[in-house]
Amino acid sequence: MAKNKKFLGYGILLSILGIVFMFLYSGLQNDQINIIQAFSGWSGDATMAPMTVGNFVCIVLTFLYGTMFIKFGVKKSLIPTMILCAVGCIGVAAANGLACNGGEGNYVLYFISLFITRCTCMMLQMAGFQLVASWFVRFRGQIMGVITVGSPLFSVVGTAGMTTLITKKLGGDYRPFYIAIAVLLVIVAVVVAFAIKDTPEDAGLYPDGADHPLKSEGAGEEVKLTIKDILSTKKGWQVIISFGALTFIINACMGSMAMRYITLGGGEPTIWLQAVKYLSIGALLGIPMSYVFGLIDDKVGTVKAAIVLGLCELLPILGLMLQPEGGSKVLMLVWGFGVACMTGGVPTLHPCIMAFAYGRREYQAANRIIMAIQLIPSAVAAQIMVGFMQRGQTTTAYIMLLIVLAVGIITLLTMLGMKDANAADRDYGKK
Repeated sequence: MAKNKKFLGYGILLSILGIVFMFLYSGLQNDQINIIQAFSGWSGDATMAPMTVGNFVCIVLTFLYGTMFIKFGVKKSLIPTMILCAVGCIGVAAANGLACNGGEGNYVLYFISLFITRCTCMMLQMAGFQLVASWFVRFRGQIMGVITVGSPLFSVVGTAGMTTLITKKLGGDYRPFYIAIAVLLVIVAVVVAFAIKDTPEDAGLYPDGADHPLKSEGAGEEVKLTIKDILSTKKGWQVIISFGALTFIINACMGSMAMRYITLGGGEPTIWLQAVKYLSIGALLGIPMSYVFGLIDDKVGTVKAAIVLGLCELLPILGLMLQPEGGSKVLMLVWGFGVACMTGGVPTLHPCIMAFAYGRREYQAANRIIMAIQLIPSAVAAQIMVGFMQRGQTTTAYIMLLIVLAVGIITLLTMLGMKDANAADRDYGKK
């Protein structure tokens, strides 16, 4: 009982930290650019440039960060990276470039600082997923669902709330926002240093608070899978293709939705401003949907949960594809619910499918390779969609997404007979 209480304490702390990790990651990875573009004196292309470069560099960093987790552990890798991320935030504030201050600023400092912030914040997400995969097996889906609420939470609270605060209280000055984020990063780094362990075994515990080691794991060290090991197996390609498709679709839809609605409004933002209301609804619903998909994962299995997610991804595609000129509120609602499923389901189930296929010990060894490969097409998903739309081939673009989704779902169907790597310690695996 005492050990279970001890595990409960760690579990609660890890869940809270995971939410904070995902909140910060979501904001610094993408959403913050909306704040910068709203108040910066630089052009949209100039403000976005370091983020674009960072997106491609992060493909390589995914493999590097995963290797660091394997070699040095989560804590030793995460703490200095968070401090560096905090330095990047301070640099963004110091670069100024605010429209309210004349818009000049130091663009070189801004570029370097935002690039550092974008590249380092990714480790927050990877660390959160790694800790959950290490500490939970039986309840991994539900705990993943808990921590991933941090992403839609930032969309609701961070972007909208900070934009209003900066406008009404700070006179268009976003520097206090970045300084506050830097302070929060340092505080969280201190908590990580003194209050958490990489694995339950490091704290004298077992996953899920059990009183015995996992039945599905034998003795021995973690297997360090190579790129060849992943790419030469059917299982590796099934995971790459299935969730590569689901991830591509969320990036394609979310990265081109504004242009789609603006085009439907004849180049004016009127329809887009209507759609934003439904986007907010989707972001709010994404909070409970994160947990719902995690619960489905734990109850019926990861592959079946992923198939449900794949079918739900039809909604945002069709909601955008079938939108008439002038917009349709019914289709906007369909699209908004689809956004909730994507933003809640994809972040939750992506690490779950990795743990399902490779197990707790090989999770990161596989993740660093598979995720890096999946990021390559995802990095250009929005640009591909925008390119089609600019050439007047919008319907073709969404047909392409339907084909990609079909490939993803069919690949998941081929995985229905695959056994969970930790099946002996999963409730549904015993049935």
